[in-house]
Amino acid sequence: MFPTFAILKGCGQGSPVAGLGLELVPRVWRTTAIFPETCILSSIGLSALSTVIAGVISSISTVRDPDWDVEVAGLYKRFGDFVALNGIELNIRRGEFFGLLGPSGCGKTTLLRILAGLEMADAGEVVIRGRPVGHLPAHKRNVNTVFQSYALFPFMTVEDNIAFGLRMRGVRGEALRKRVAAAMELVEIAALAKRKPHELSGGQQQRVALARALVNEPEVLLLDEPLSALDAKLRKQLQVQLCELQRRLGMTFIFVTHDQEEALVTSDRVAVMRAGRIEQVGLIDEVYERPATAFVADFLGASNLIEGIACGTDCVDTPLGKLKVLGIPASSEPVQLAIRPEKIQLSRSGWDLLPNQVPVRVENLIYTGAENQYLLRTNQGQQLKATALNTDIEDAGFEIGAALVAHLPPKSLIRLRPDPRQEETGC
Repeated sequence: MFPTFAILKGCGQGSPVAGLGLELVPRVWRTTAIFPETCILSSIGLSALSTVIAGVISSISTVRDPDWDVEVAGLYKRFGDFVALNGIELNIRRGEFFGLLGPSGCGKTTLLRILAGLEMADAGEVVIRGRPVGHLPAHKRNVNTVFQSYALFPFMTVEDNIAFGLRMRGVRGEALRKRVAAAMELVEIAALAKRKPHELSGGQQQRVALARALVNEPEVLLLDEPLSALDAKLRKQLQVQLCELQRRLGMTFIFVTHDQEEALVTSDRVAVMRAGRIEQVGLIDEVYERPATAFVADFLGASNLIEGIACGTDCVDTPLGKLKVLGIPASSEPVQLAIRPEKIQLSRSGWDLLPNQVPVRVENLIYTGAENQYLLRTNQGQQLKATALNTDIEDAGFEIGAALVAHLPPKSLIRLRPDPRQEETGC
């Protein structure tokens, strides 16, 4: 996290300087800070101020981790009264496929647009490859974006769409031809070079957009839900191909999606966002297997949420009865637990000596081909979800109305953190 400095007493949006969110332009120092009341120094010349700022930036640069390709610190963004980003802190490693996951309106696309330079933050710092870029416009950042709509020029051929960015940078002749040909070969669209966008399928248009972004050799590639307009089967194919391409290139990909399965398939690490904040960051399997909050547990996949009271070491008293839960200290504090549906085991007769066996009845059954999804009801009225793979063609699973025993393995019960928003509001 970067240190925060404040300069000039009483400095506001109209003053030369406010806070560390400074941008040096030909005429004046422009502020992007939103907390002018924290400024502490009174008059100082621009020359001396430049020396101060240079020292600050130098001190920050010396502590940056070279493994981080993208660093975001204290990022805030408002649209009128709506807070789109609320103090985002995030580091993304070089060569990482990083997912930004969350529901509509959580701030993930706003964050991506700020990284791209298409929006400016109200406060905070963005650093790419060790260089602060928060003050730079999009065309001066070595990043490229693949948009949800692809944004192809309808009057240009495939190869001209791909070449457009290079031509804008002054690349011409044989160098241009070779780079465009290499980009088309990379995404396997060389045979489509002379076609116009309206002559392409959705998947082919997506590849053209990808090639157009990659041909400029960006340090970071930003992808804003680029697969959302495709049908389900093609989307799954391109998810895998996108991962393979990213591994071959070794480039940092930042991928925005609201599709939980897409995030699971593509991402090395993921940040789950909610209401302008990051709820949890981690390796994709860690976030799925060990969600930190009820929101993460329920948004990334499905979960059974169980309320209870700690009743001793490794013990929680719940509406299902007393459950063994690993890592619970001896106390009497409220506890919220989560367990994934696929972790629950079902049997008609139960098991000998296993803890956490709960009598249930099958209330509904959903057949999805690869698995059966069971909606269960306990004797106490609690609802549980369980899934089981269809591994035996002759076994149709459990019928609706069947009386079963559900086993909740202690190692699969996760203790969740209290919801920080409830703690803030007291709700």
